[in-house]
Amino acid sequence: MRHNKKFNHLGRKSAHRKAMLSNMASSLILQKRITTTLAKAKALRVYVEPLITKSKNDTTHSRRVVFSYLQNKDAVSELFRDISPKVAERPGGYTRILKTGNRLGDNAEMCIIELVDYNENMLAAKEEKKKPASRRRRGGSKKKAETAAAPAPKAETKTPKAEVEDATVVEEVKEEVAETKAEKPAEEKAPEAETQKKEPAPKAEAEQKEKPAEKPEPAVKEKPAKEETKAKEETKAKEKEEKAEKEKPAADKKSEEGEAKE
Repeated sequence: MRHNKKFNHLGRKSAHRKAMLSNMASSLILQKRITTTLAKAKALRVYVEPLITKSKNDTTHSRRVVFSYLQNKDAVSELFRDISPKVAERPGGYTRILKTGNRLGDNAEMCIIELVDYNENMLAAKEEKKKPASRRRRGGSKKKAETAAAPAPKAETKTPKAEVEDATVVEEVKEEVAETKAEKPAEEKAPEAETQKKEPAPKAEAEQKEKPAEKPEPAVKEKPAKEETKAKEETKAKEKEEKAEKEKPAADKKSEEGEAKE
């Protein structure tokens, strides 16, 4: 009867099974992750984790014991040199099994077995979760209120001299503000007046440009009174000469007619 025979024989004899587990343990130590069936991964976890615990004590004896299981110098040196310092603070549970589904041929359950401290993605996720959240206590608001209220009486206890000085300073500040306000409107008005004066000039220039240049009318010179009288006399003389010229041909005709009659 199979009483108390719990470990899995994996369908192999003891020599074959030990050799297979030794090779798988060496591959896991060197590669940090291997893919295998779920049954072999569970058998390998029971085989390799005691060897990793043994590597925490780096002595010649422990190295020889681990070498008797692995039969691989490279795997032993890797285990004692790199893995044991990284796993020093971990009390067991050095491997992790992740199921990946069933195999196509025989539908066997497949998985990935890896060393916990060499999965960088999961370690980064854990570090993010470890960041402490900001917690606020209800008593904190009361303490802040008390501290804010405490300095109030100090401000009230002022000496009369200090109060007088404060009053004088306030009055001086008010006077300065009033002066600046009075100066500002005067300064604002002055530039406004200047701008108003300056504005018509460009308008007049524009109007002059738009209007065409007008021709200057000839100035009529006023003739003096003497010149007017001379002109009148000349016109009269010309009229008399014209009349005399008209009368001459008539007189000539009459004289000719008289001579002809005789």
